[in-house]
Amino acid sequence: MSDPGYRLLDCGDRAMTVELGKTVDPTVNAQVIALDAALRGAGRSGLLETVPTYRSLLVLYDPDLLTRADLVALISAHWPPPDGSAQALRRWRVPVHYGGEHGADLADLAVGAGLSPEEVIALHSGRDYRVYMIGFAPGFAYLGGLDPRIHASRRTDPRPKTPAGSVSIGGNQTGVSPPLELPSGWQLIGRTPARSYDPARAEPFLFTAGDLIRFDPIGRAEFDALSEAARAGETVATLERIDG
Repeated sequence: MSDPGYRLLDCGDRAMTVELGKTVDPTVNAQVIALDAALRGAGRSGLLETVPTYRSLLVLYDPDLLTRADLVALISAHWPPPDGSAQALRRWRVPVHYGGEHGADLADLAVGAGLSPEEVIALHSGRDYRVYMIGFAPGFAYLGGLDPRIHASRRTDPRPKTPAGSVSIGGNQTGVSPPLELPSGWQLIGRTPARSYDPARAEPFLFTAGDLIRFDPIGRAEFDALSEAARAGETVATLERIDG
């Protein structure tokens, strides 16, 4: 039998993981997102939820309405998924106040990298990042594409609480926290007033897997003003659409 290009892993009797690769890779992640869209668009009864990750897709289903064999056939019928590379991408411009009380680890990270804090900020804010997945906590965005010069190991003493909206670096990744205090061992370099998760919104999650994010440095006064606007329900991050 030929290799279908993916591996199926049962997760109990109500979920299945479709594993598409073994490495963190934008092409693999794009396939995950495309398969996610294809399965959700199939409209099959019993397909409850799909959860895209870096390199796999978790599919939750009701075996009383959709048997395992039927799910396997459904996945096969939608593989390979349509190539979405020509479609317009969503890019979010996310304001960030770097350093100071909002980026407690910025100075030490800069020393470790042999850079100034201003150089770290310029490198961090000078490129687009891919949202590989949302996980760990509602709205926490795992981002790929961090400049190797500012890769930084996780802290040896994780914090039991970090500020809501923290922007941080952990290894070769950077991330955006939701408006919740969370434990973390990542290096804190800034904070955004934008709320990646808000249950009061019609769409609670601001970012989705496959989106792009670019960070815009802001001063403390602007951070405070945008924080007030965000509390009043404004998005404060700006959505752009760019060619794929």
